[in-house]
Amino acid sequence: MLKGHPKGLLVAFFTNMGERFGYYTMLAIFVLYLQANFGFSTSQAGDYYGGFLFGIYFLPIIGGIIADRWGYGKTIVLGTVVMFLGYMLLASPGFFDLNGKLIIITSLFVISAGTGMFKGNLQALVGKLYDDPKYTANRDNAFNIFYMGINIGAFFAPSAATGMVNWVLGGEKFTYESSIPHLSNLHSKAHPFLDKMTNTLHSNFSGVTDYTTKLQHFQQEMGFGGSLSEFASTYTDTLSTGYSSGFAVAAVSMVASLLIFTIFRKYYKHADVTERQKAKNEATKDQVVHMSKEEEKKRLVALSLVFITVAFFWMAFHQNGITMTIFARDYTVSEVSKFDYMFFDLRAFLPILAAIGGLIFLFRGKSSTKTRTIGGAFLMIGTGLAYWAYTTFEPNPIIEPQLFQHFNPIFIVFLTPLIVGFFTWLRKNGKEPSSPRKIGVGMFLTALGFVVMLFAALHLQSVTGLNPYWLIGTYFTLTIAELFLSPIGISFVAKVAPPRFSGLAQGGWLGATAIGNLLAGLVAKLWDIVELWQFFLLLVVLTVLSGIFIFSIMKTLENATQSSNQ
Repeated sequence: MLKGHPKGLLVAFFTNMGERFGYYTMLAIFVLYLQANFGFSTSQAGDYYGGFLFGIYFLPIIGGIIADRWGYGKTIVLGTVVMFLGYMLLASPGFFDLNGKLIIITSLFVISAGTGMFKGNLQALVGKLYDDPKYTANRDNAFNIFYMGINIGAFFAPSAATGMVNWVLGGEKFTYESSIPHLSNLHSKAHPFLDKMTNTLHSNFSGVTDYTTKLQHFQQEMGFGGSLSEFASTYTDTLSTGYSSGFAVAAVSMVASLLIFTIFRKYYKHADVTERQKAKNEATKDQVVHMSKEEEKKRLVALSLVFITVAFFWMAFHQNGITMTIFARDYTVSEVSKFDYMFFDLRAFLPILAAIGGLIFLFRGKSSTKTRTIGGAFLMIGTGLAYWAYTTFEPNPIIEPQLFQHFNPIFIVFLTPLIVGFFTWLRKNGKEPSSPRKIGVGMFLTALGFVVMLFAALHLQSVTGLNPYWLIGTYFTLTIAELFLSPIGISFVAKVAPPRFSGLAQGGWLGATAIGNLLAGLVAKLWDIVELWQFFLLLVVLTVLSGIFIFSIMKTLENATQSSNQ
């Protein structure tokens, strides 16, 4: 899969993987942290979530402008350092008894500013690697591979966050229970005097009895000897510290990314040159690409039309961090069989993936004897380790809602080679669709993913809790949609963008993503207002209309693509 690609792609791959691991570790627990620590409603958490994601993806526009003048590498390094500081600031309330919302808002802005200097410019740098004619034909596939780095990091992120939360809770002999923060907030805000009330008085207030009884049950189950109020506050504070520990892990991952990017600079150094820098250097000034204003305008218009479409994709897709996580918490059964739990616990899931990989190599038609032997070994060892993990699980284990978020990235990792191989086969046979057509197909696949959620919501009318495979099926469908749209869209931007606006154009792509993320938070406000099926139907309609729109402007987009190939 890496044949015909420059070594600089791997540097970008691992740099991106580390940064995205930190980002998704933080994002997996962010809304849960806000609701546990501040008692936010879904709507209030959506304001923070949508605003943060807007900043994450809007500020790359400014980062692109900086990089087009200053250089991609320098801007990426600065961005990584700024992100590290932001994650450390976000983690600080859990360790220094700080509870201020101002600190949270400030840290989110700092992380967004750092990401703005990092994300789009790393993508632009990858695009520059493929300006070399011997690599140009592999540009689309390169961004699919680059995209795998994002998702390998994202796959491990929810488990890392969960591990930190459980480690901190375990230190106080607590176990995770999703309803306790809400019950604790009700207890502390509405009835701070309940511990002094008698059982007789409790019986006169059914609403009070309901949640105090539940809290008392959890207190007894976890063996906490203090008062009910002490249990409620201690548990919530400990859980918040666990979330803060997850944010600290994100900060450490920034250090790893920085080391990779700086140590292996020699592999991408030749591409780390902007058009402005080329023009100032006598040795490279003849390499500057001159383009007419008319041609630049045509390309920028084409990019803008694509940006409009992808904004609606990210509006729908990034429901994963808010409404779909809440759906997992509130409407999906939390207690599952030991077999089902194998797909949520990395001790079993990673060996299962290793066994599947071994099975593929064992029966692949052109595999050598050595490859088959290795495949068989992976199959046997993976199966054995998965079975061992299975035997260690408690009966009816509990799924934590953020763990659903690891399905999308692992599907990306497994499906990317298949999608790359499929597009390569189509290209060899002269049937590969253009990048804009791939994006259009991706929009319709997105709609299909939320059709699954629509049926899931309707099914809820006859059951008390949904099987987790509804959500897993949705993530599978959305992953295929993402592979048709996101890496292909980044490649399209790198291909069509006027050379002197490479950084700005990638920032524009992320700016469109920012609009989508802001819309994700705004749409999430409807979660508490409309019926579940109506919420998912709205997402289906909006993504279908977006797909129709991009096919209606296909001629304009394909003309821009063809002119960039000349």
